[in-house]
Amino acid sequence: MPANQILEQAGKLHTVSQALNALAKEQSPAAEGLTIMARTIGNSAMVLEVMVALKLGIEPRFGEPIN
Repeated sequence: MPANQILEQAGKLHTVSQALNALAKEQSPAAEGLTIMARTIGNSAMVLEVMVALKLGIEPRFGEPIN
């Protein structure tokens, strides 16, 4: 089902967002940029989840990485 595939990709985006956030916290010289990217990627994942909930009627698991 396409909705599950979209949610799977959203979960991967959440994982990437969390990883970038962790890198930013390691006092990287690029911390500010990594934090902005992490937030943007996390927001994109959330938009995908909301789209699935609204258009396809499947309950999203906001912020949960899907393995």
